[in-house]
Amino acid sequence: MKKIVLIGPVYPYKGGISHYTGLMYKSLSKEYDTEMVSYAMQYPKILFKKEQKDYGNATFKIEDTKYWINTANPFSCISSALKIRKLCPDLVIFQWWHPYFAPCYWLMERILGRKIRKLFLCHNVFPHERFPADRFLSRLVLKKGDCFITHSGLDTRDLLSIKPKAIYRQTVIPTYNAFKMQDLSKVAARQILKAKDTEKILLFFGLVREYKGLKHIIKALPDIIKELPEIKLYIVGDFGENEDEYLKVINECGVMPYVQIYGGYIPDKEVEKFFMASDLVVLPYESATQSAVVQTAFGFEKPVIVTDVGGLPEVVDDGKTGYVVPVNNEQELAAATIRFFKEDKATEFKEHIREKAYKFSWERMNKMIQELMGDE
Repeated sequence: MKKIVLIGPVYPYKGGISHYTGLMYKSLSKEYDTEMVSYAMQYPKILFKKEQKDYGNATFKIEDTKYWINTANPFSCISSALKIRKLCPDLVIFQWWHPYFAPCYWLMERILGRKIRKLFLCHNVFPHERFPADRFLSRLVLKKGDCFITHSGLDTRDLLSIKPKAIYRQTVIPTYNAFKMQDLSKVAARQILKAKDTEKILLFFGLVREYKGLKHIIKALPDIIKELPEIKLYIVGDFGENEDEYLKVINECGVMPYVQIYGGYIPDKEVEKFFMASDLVVLPYESATQSAVVQTAFGFEKPVIVTDVGGLPEVVDDGKTGYVVPVNNEQELAAATIRFFKEDKATEFKEHIREKAYKFSWERMNKMIQELMGDE
């Protein structure tokens, strides 16, 4: 049996990439001798002041994880790579999403050497929030990779711009189906949230950042309300320090009675009730490569509205598993929402999501990794 070492954040680290890494480990370990190597320290507190860990739910916990890597300590990076080299892996998979990790991964690549095959799983080739040195740092690390997996056409183009002959596979993010912890029904979820059965619930979920376009769905609400007076927008996630500016937009639009806010970090065990209670998940992003929110929604068989940016249109079958609308367009956001409810599309879209299950499966991801390893 071939050996794989998987490097990245995993429980108790918070966030979508941590969830992704945990699910990937569980899938790979069915077919390979897989070792999980994570961080003794992911980010220094001076760069990331919020709590980075959540011990409240062990669903994503990987037993025997090696928390070896202090990303800011070069001696730790070197010693971690030496330990990995002693494991004699056939493949090392790095989770890549931000150039912050470039010095650490660059050192590890050099210690691992050319004989050990290195695969970079690119969540973002370049960061969402660009800075002057990001291209240099990304190229420094990725040019030494042997093979790659990308999750959007945009990331593939970015990868080829710094490594034109890269060996890669492009695929969608697999479904995040591990949040079904209580097997809640829609009725039960709404009872927990004290939501009425008659409400038509839109869900905006995740960290609130400017590029995610929350303001656009808020501004679309007046038009939606005219046709669907029972509509409700749930905003669920951490605003950081910008909640006041969104509250200002809500008040200016006169839609406060139609908005329910659940601010702050949402623990894993709390995710299910929000998705199960909702009818439609909205991602009005202004820019994106891809988003795990779509895969989380599909894991609950919930349709989505996404904007035509980055890799989002690549994962949504327009008119079947959701709608793709133009970016920065409140009128089209409103029209798609109204159409979904007026045409009673919930059951039809749910069936289409089920039909796409293999496309979003971890088994399909494993097959691509097998191909890149040269197993097939």
